[in-house]
Amino acid sequence: MPRSRTAATFSPPVMEARRWLDGVTHPADRPLINVSQAAPVDAPPQALREAVANIVMHDTEAHLYGPVLGLPALRAEIAQQWTAAYGGTVNANQVGVTSGCNQAFAAAIAALCGEGDEVILPIPYYFNHRMWLDMSGVATVPLACGADMVPDAAKAAKLITPHTRAIVLVSPNNPCGVEYPATTLRAFMDLARAHGIALIVDETYRDFDSRTGAPHDLFSDPAWDDTLIQLYSFSKAYRLTGHRVGAILTNPARMAEIEKFLDTVAICPNQIGQRAALWGMQNLGQWLAGERAEILDRRAAINDHFAPLAALGWKLLGVGAYFAYLEHPFAISSADLAQRLVADAGILLLPGTMFMPDDNTDGTRQLRVAFANIDRAGIGTLFDRLAKVHV
Repeated sequence: MPRSRTAATFSPPVMEARRWLDGVTHPADRPLINVSQAAPVDAPPQALREAVANIVMHDTEAHLYGPVLGLPALRAEIAQQWTAAYGGTVNANQVGVTSGCNQAFAAAIAALCGEGDEVILPIPYYFNHRMWLDMSGVATVPLACGADMVPDAAKAAKLITPHTRAIVLVSPNNPCGVEYPATTLRAFMDLARAHGIALIVDETYRDFDSRTGAPHDLFSDPAWDDTLIQLYSFSKAYRLTGHRVGAILTNPARMAEIEKFLDTVAICPNQIGQRAALWGMQNLGQWLAGERAEILDRRAAINDHFAPLAALGWKLLGVGAYFAYLEHPFAISSADLAQRLVADAGILLLPGTMFMPDDNTDGTRQLRVAFANIDRAGIGTLFDRLAKVHV
């Protein structure tokens, strides 16, 4: 009897990690530090919540089906702001709105791939990308990164076959936090175009990039949409995690294929969430700048507090956006260490094994810390606890 699509992949890692909390009691003087999930736990800012309340009460269209590819005003706003931010030209018909960035990725793969096709993912990879490829019957081709956790286009070129349909990059990266240089992204764009495949760039964390100005020049290419597919999420920028609003940017012909997928799966994106995202884009620029400054301070705190861990043999492999990616010094797998940290140190984080193929052992020494919900002081406490761990 053939396996189902869902049986072709593993259990959701964040949900698996949460089950490690079952039956564990955390003393009052050592509460749990949860750095397992890269999502803000706070509600949207007060002004945005008030705007949502007004939408709920007075915008009747927000309670009805809407266009499959999203609210026209939101698509136009994204196009306008992306054109200004990236220094190129983005039109509204090159923008689609999705039910979160994960759906944007799923829609892109559905429009690009058939059974038995291949997609190149740098490792460590974002596990939901691997899961969707598994469930789609698409082979994940892992691309090992160097010590700087940045993928190399020349190495990727050696992995391309007649079955390759896309290369996927995430920058700032999940799980490593690393910001890919503009030259790296350009090299991958040139490689993908030369081979007639797509370059999918997931920029979920673009609002928390430490660099000023555009992080790359891909949109300045007048023909960007023949190769580039960009993904984005409103969850992180405006704390709209529960409203599920994301975006996908590509050419109109491919968008027509994506529309088939979106119509079948969700009919339309969340109408209230779309209006909330639009309001946020138009009114919360200064607030978002403050959020970015806070995240950058937490990134700095990772570096400021890391020296005692480094002295114990820990390594900081990458840091940026919401993430710090660590290498531990112990002679046990990170899969076992992560579970022990729940009871022994009051820390919930994810092991590197959750971001790697089963046959790659690099993840057994690696751990991901998602620090979006702990401030500078909390980071100090986290590292103090890690420094006391003995295995």
